[in-house]
Amino acid sequence: MKSNRQIINELKELLELVNDGKEGFETSSEATDKIELKGLFLRFSAQRALYASELKAHIEKHGGKADNERGDLAGALHRTWIDIKQALSSKEDKAILNAVLGGERVALDRYNRLIADFDDHADHIDLLRRQRDGIVDAMESVYEMMSRQKG
Repeated sequence: MKSNRQIINELKELLELVNDGKEGFETSSEATDKIELKGLFLRFSAQRALYASELKAHIEKHGGKADNERGDLAGALHRTWIDIKQALSSKEDKAILNAVLGGERVALDRYNRLIADFDDHADHIDLLRRQRDGIVDAMESVYEMMSRQKG
């Protein structure tokens, strides 16, 4: 079993990732000229803001301090957001959508790893599953937008 401190640290890392996603979607909304994409990206940015507040409340409930309002852009996610920045500078919607998908894959992987560690995360497993499902839904919406870009 992990210590409460280790669990809180894992949730804080997830919080940073969620904040990275919030910022990435917000930035993506500013980079596209298509109203439909702007709306989609802003909706997911707001969703990530809600996820962040839920995670912060849960961290604090367990004695941790969660004052992070921004992501940390570390590791694989940092590379993903570099891809997004390059896509944004190109103003090509397909490139932006592909880059966003990369960020969502990183988030989905992190959620899946925490959910698989059921014993240590049992008291917040429903929260993690619900948020993970929201990310899956977001990915499906992005895939749908990508298919529209082709047609």
